[in-house]
Amino acid sequence: MAFSDHLLTRGSDLWEEQKAHPFVVELANGTLEADAFRHWVEQDYRYLLDYARVFAVAGCKARDEATMTHAFDVAHTILADEMELHRSFAADYGISRAELEAVQKTPTCLAYTNYLLRTAYERTLAELAAAVYPCGQGYLDVAEHMATIADGEHRYTPFIEKYTSDEFRDSVAWMRTFVDRQADESPGIRDAMENAFLTSTRLETAFWGMAYDGETW
Repeated sequence: MAFSDHLLTRGSDLWEEQKAHPFVVELANGTLEADAFRHWVEQDYRYLLDYARVFAVAGCKARDEATMTHAFDVAHTILADEMELHRSFAADYGISRAELEAVQKTPTCLAYTNYLLRTAYERTLAELAAAVYPCGQGYLDVAEHMATIADGEHRYTPFIEKYTSDEFRDSVAWMRTFVDRQADESPGIRDAMENAFLTSTRLETAFWGMAYDGETW
């Protein structure tokens, strides 16, 4: 079994918890309250800024040109493409880019981004690969689940289309290969990779709840 598949097996309960979360189910059927989606847009925008930084650090840590190039490309794609989708969502609420950038992170968002950045700067490249994997694979799997339960098109359809697109699938496929390669090259720290994966998966799960519950300080 590929190590990326082993990680998914270890996190299967959390994966199912995410798919059953009210935020996910209601977004899929178009009934999610606008305030909950706005909260997600604002917090995920702040999250993505740091997520891009994490991939930039991965590019700096990589020792081969192909990984360096792709990690920096991922960071650029997040900033130029994925965050543009968030800016378009925000515009529907009359929120400017400057206002998005000034949003205060909630405790959950702060915990998640701090964990990823600390892993990026202080831990191995293998642990970094495992820590970012739940975001990519998780959004693909959750969005695919949304697509199966969605009832026609609605205002949240662009979200589902973005995270089930061919481009996003290609990005996740690279992340999976990245995880497997790191596990093969560093078999002695597979336990640490698993811990990083599960920690990020728990934080991913908490992020849906943060948005749905309108978490603040």
